[in-house]
Amino acid sequence: MPELPDVEAYLTALRPRIVGARLERVRLANPFILRSVDPSPAEVSGRAVTGLRRLGKRIVIALEDELFVLLHLMIAGRLHWRAAGAKTPGKIGLAAFDFSTGALVLTEAGTKRRASLHLVRGEAALREHDPGGLETLEADLPAFSAALRAESHTVKRVLTDPGVFSGIGNAYSDEILHAARLSPVRLTQKITDDEAARLFEATRRTLTEWRDRLSREAAEKFPEHVTAFREGMAVHGRFGQPCPACGAPVQRIVHAENEINYCARCQTGGRLLADRALSRLLKQDWPRSVEALEERRRGESAR
Repeated sequence: MPELPDVEAYLTALRPRIVGARLERVRLANPFILRSVDPSPAEVSGRAVTGLRRLGKRIVIALEDELFVLLHLMIAGRLHWRAAGAKTPGKIGLAAFDFSTGALVLTEAGTKRRASLHLVRGEAALREHDPGGLETLEADLPAFSAALRAESHTVKRVLTDPGVFSGIGNAYSDEILHAARLSPVRLTQKITDDEAARLFEATRRTLTEWRDRLSREAAEKFPEHVTAFREGMAVHGRFGQPCPACGAPVQRIVHAENEINYCARCQTGGRLLADRALSRLLKQDWPRSVEALEERRRGESAR
């Protein structure tokens, strides 16, 4: 799912292309993408774009007369900049927005249609779509710590809760926790003041560095291939590869559609976190430390 750095990159690419331009038409290739009834696509057509902003992980295109186009890309939704009047591609095309300067095409890979489009009238109605999470790049440490400890959950779950922190998902939470040297399953109400401060700084540093990096790239070329797996990431999507900090193999926990990546040596004191499916299969043979895992692998390779 595009997160804060990815959404900001889209905004960087879109500002010179559509701010001040006119939205001439909204084309719906899949009618289910539109989740609102008022205003209609016809009513927002012909309006000039007055600005762009981020609302959590959502993209807001502001139009004249306080009308808004609100896009939530969810997991597989992506944006593409094309020539004016470009067709929406085959099965994955959901919608196209024809501006006086070109066409913004929305696609979604896979068979599940999770991406959404809302057309919104007025700031008050727009605020109803705000999940309410804290903007960590605008917050101070006390506000961050209060949000972090408000309830007792794992720190991974809290970081990715849009009602607690804004714009953070599975990918960047892995990177943040690695930078903070914290276990993803540590309970938030047991986090010390020092750990909270480390997590605060790691959150701000990780999001800022990736936002700035991706925005620089987007200023040169429209980000057509947004992905959760970026070259240069420390642990996310790097299962089995060496941790850039200590060289130990990156580990993972798989649950349903989500995967947590972490470094046992850097984040859990060398202890392997039990993957529900694999540990259930291995039972007593489940290695309890990264050293035991490496010894097990050496033994298997020697056979």
